[in-house]
Amino acid sequence: MPETHGRRRAALRRLLTEAGVDALLVTDLLNIRYLTGFTGSNAAVLLHADGDGKTLFCTDGRYTTQSAAEVPDLDKVVDRASAAALVAKAAKDPKTYGRVGFESQHVSVEDYEALKQDVDLTRTPGLVEQLRLVKDEAEIDALRQACAAADRALDDLVAAGGLRPGRTELEVARDLENRMLEHGSSEPSFASIVAAGAHSAIPHHRPTHAELKRGDFVKMDFGATVDGYHSDMTRTFVLGEPADWQREVYDLVHAAQAAGVDAVVPGAEVSEVDATARKVIADAGHGEHFAHGLGHGVGLQIHEAPSFAATGVGTLSAGMAVTVEPGVYLAGRGGVRIEDTLVVRAGEPELLTLSTKNLVVV
Repeated sequence: MPETHGRRRAALRRLLTEAGVDALLVTDLLNIRYLTGFTGSNAAVLLHADGDGKTLFCTDGRYTTQSAAEVPDLDKVVDRASAAALVAKAAKDPKTYGRVGFESQHVSVEDYEALKQDVDLTRTPGLVEQLRLVKDEAEIDALRQACAAADRALDDLVAAGGLRPGRTELEVARDLENRMLEHGSSEPSFASIVAAGAHSAIPHHRPTHAELKRGDFVKMDFGATVDGYHSDMTRTFVLGEPADWQREVYDLVHAAQAAGVDAVVPGAEVSEVDATARKVIADAGHGEHFAHGLGHGVGLQIHEAPSFAATGVGTLSAGMAVTVEPGVYLAGRGGVRIEDTLVVRAGEPELLTLSTKNLVVV
């Protein structure tokens, strides 16, 4: 998608002008992928404020063929020490490259000390991430496909009787991940969580050889990856008939999640979105049992800005992709989390994860 990547670089150039630099040294591989389409493990970009004609892409000889295909529209430099090679180019032509910014949040102190020997680098943290907050339609389509792969995998798992007493958490997790691969995922977005019984009260429980039992909560948090973009979804079920306390907790979390989703509108303060859902749980006397943020941005990383939390800063804009995932966790008994991935739109958000929220799995 050279045109898409070109538009992203053009948008970034406007931020370079505002930051007062003539060029930006981009070293974070996800940011490089966002700006160029390159998916290899070693690269750097020296993006010039004047345009692609002065912008350089560098990788090493392992990726000569790959970079020619993935980055057909930028001049190439071949060097294993990609960032240093581009800084050296800038040092040899100070009239062209002038003041060079760098991604200070991604560069180690040691690397900075080495790079600044040749060029006076200016800290410019978070410029590409600022662009990545709002997804373009190509990104949203990838997210939509990733969510669909996860949805279909869960549907298949349930239809095949994959959630049944006697299976272990690990067996269910591996089964779910394999089904996501069958439906187009390149890899799981993260290590899948399958938590049965009392383990469901642990927000980030790692699957074990513990067996699923009738009457247990089973909490599953998982996601698929398509074209580098991640989905994120949590569903909680009961195997068989739920007890009254289980239905009560589930209905409470379901109501809190619905309130949170309704609050996801352009212009909303991220802290207020968190507060809206959290109030539902607190008013029911379970505030202390919801100890994490309401959600987060999602894209090339499974956790991106913005952050739905009491300490979150910023407002929502149309095109942001976020999760809404309240939970109530009762230690020693069980817990519930319900999570969806959605896109902020004018009016109501676009829901990307569509799997059932029915509590009971027979």
